Amino acid sequence: MNRRLAKDLILIIAGSFLFAISINFFAIPNRLAEGGVTGLSMITFYLYKWSPGIVNFIINTALLIIGYKLLPKRMIFYSIVTIFLTSLFLFITEGMGKSYGDPLVGAIFAGVIIGIGMGLIFRAGSSSGGTAIIARMLNKSFGWELSNSMFILDALVVIGGYFVIGPLHTMYTLVDLFVGKKVIDFVMEGIDTKKAVTIVSDHASDIAKAINEEMKKSATVFIGYGSYTKESREVVYCIIRRQELFRLKQVVHQIDDHPFVIIHDVRDVFGGSFAWLENQKKKTNLPIKRKT
Repeated sequence: MNRRLAKDLILIIAGSFLFAISINFFAIPNRLAEGGVTGLSMITFYLYKWSPGIVNFIINTALLIIGYKLLPKRMIFYSIVTIFLTSLFLFITEGMGKSYGDPLVGAIFAGVIIGIGMGLIFRAGSSSGGTAIIARMLNKSFGWELSNSMFILDALVVIGGYFVIGPLHTMYTLVDLFVGKKVIDFVMEGIDTKKAVTIVSDHASDIAKAINEEMKKSATVFIGYGSYTKESREVVYCIIRRQELFRLKQVVHQIDDHPFVIIHDVRDVFGGSFAWLENQKKKTNLPIKRKT
């Protein structure tokens, strides 16, 4: 077993266990719902007392058999492992949770824990099955966009749950889903988020030099032109950490009082000068010179 596979399996095991804990310890005792197949298994539990773990395994397995041709082979293997483990942990921990009298607190904790669990599963390159498989089938057959299809399918399950758990607990469910989405993003992207900054200035070369020398950051300078004026302009592009943004603004305004600056979030950065400089910073506190 290679290191990558071992790491992914550890993430899937941990994520599947946390997923089951969030459902059986916080969601079900507070009569909350979820999206997708998990939501369906919870609704059948509320109506007929069917085991969520068994229902989750049966539905997800059926969907995986139907849609296996549409999934990459690696994802099929990981999805099989994830479906088995989540269903097993749901079955083992069934009935262990209890309500503490405040569904809102239960919804928040359910969202946090399920967000961590699903984030770990996604980081391993796996999927939770269910709506992800159906969304791929719709994308293949009708060209529907994956994220929109998943959102619609999950929303339909939550709407169906409204008639079982009532309006108040449906609103608590929305809190659960919102918190879970934010935590998944946090787990996937990490706490050390990056910013991409584009600077259009008549002093672009000086700004890039200042970024190199004062912030010890790499920057790229390229030539552009205004589509209206057709005038040539230099543009600086760099990637920085979120906490360095204020310092960058200071550096830019020391050189140019009226730059045109665009700042947006970056999900991930790897390779190139950015990675090299970050590695050098970890090794030494001395000033860093770029490789030539």
